[in-house]
Amino acid sequence: MKRSLFGRIWPNATAVVLFVGFAFPVYWMFATAFKPTGDIVADDPVWFPTDATLEHFKTAVDADHFWTLVLNSVTVTLLSVAFSLVIALLAAFALTRMRFKGRRGLIVTFMLAQMAPWEVLIIAMYMIVRDNDMLDSLVPLTAFYTMMVLPLTILTLRGYIAAVPKELEESAMVDGCTRPQAFIKVIFPLLAPGLMATSLFGFITAWNEFPLVLILNKSAEKQTLPLWLSQFQTAFGDDWGATMAASSLFALPILILFIFLQRKAVSGLTDGAVKG
Repeated sequence: MKRSLFGRIWPNATAVVLFVGFAFPVYWMFATAFKPTGDIVADDPVWFPTDATLEHFKTAVDADHFWTLVLNSVTVTLLSVAFSLVIALLAAFALTRMRFKGRRGLIVTFMLAQMAPWEVLIIAMYMIVRDNDMLDSLVPLTAFYTMMVLPLTILTLRGYIAAVPKELEESAMVDGCTRPQAFIKVIFPLLAPGLMATSLFGFITAWNEFPLVLILNKSAEKQTLPLWLSQFQTAFGDDWGATMAASSLFALPILILFIFLQRKAVSGLTDGAVKG
């Protein structure tokens, strides 16, 4: 019985320790953003903001080009996610339902592309964009971000499509549906967990990406929020409150999205990895 009790306690205790370790930096970031400057620079740490203030958030929002960069980040991220989902759906369907020469090699290529660090291509990316006179543009960023999330998106959706019995699709075609109609009416509704998981992955990847925009977009009006955040400390000196407020604003969309989608996102990634 003691062993059974210990077996129940230690996994829960380990989970609590890990949760505190991962959650505390997030809490400290948000707490610091609401603290008055005096509490932030006090010798003794102030664990809870007693006199909460929004002054640091006002400083962050009033920074140069803030709303322009928000629009840039939202535009690039949403377009990248949308393009990757459309392309990945078609590619995953072809890899799952069709038989053609080089199919297995293409699947292996996607796996290798997912494992390889894309940073090794950053010089080639820069040269392509420069030679086509597209520096300081959001178009190359959207294209490259789409390419970055495509391999995992295709492999995940392929697992979900493979899990759908062919008989359902064939029955819809017997009832008069064309193949595209059968895909839309039968297969597509069953892919919701996979679509949510890959959408979340694509959103986080594009929203957080830093090195590529640093190299391709030198104009302040054509950059995105990660680069703005990296320059925030320089622009405001040692204003840690404003820096934490800016970090909180940057992290908030991902936290909200993950809270709403985390259940389906986790099941979507794990199921898509083992099916098919």
